Amino acid sequence: MFIWCDPIGSVPNQRSGRRGFRSVTNGNAANFIKNSYSTAVKGTQDYNNKIIEFTHANTNAAFDFVQRMSGMKSPSEFLEFWTEHARKQVETLTEQSKQLVALAQKVTRATAEPLKTCVANPFKIAA
Repeated sequence: MFIWCDPIGSVPNQRSGRRGFRSVTNGNAANFIKNSYSTAVKGTQDYNNKIIEFTHANTNAAFDFVQRMSGMKSPSEFLEFWTEHARKQVETLTEQSKQLVALAQKVTRATAEPLKTCVANPFKIAA
């Protein structure tokens, strides 16, 4: 059960609520926010690195496609090659999207955890 520290004084068990509120304001909150911010920055860097990796792979695939396309002799050969390339790219983009979503969820959970702990712990004391 969580009890909010009410400044008016209507919260049951006021002394415990004030003690919990003080623990947040005595520097713990700053540490939790700093940890959360550090986690968010690291997660953003990981996400950006993953995007750069995917961009590099997709650019290489596009160059390979153009290079192979320049050697095509007939329209049917081109159409077959283009269809296969498009299928592979859709599969690749789908997998890349799944990886980015999973990474974003991981970063969001890791970033929110210190804040969740900061908010939850002082009010558990009051219960």
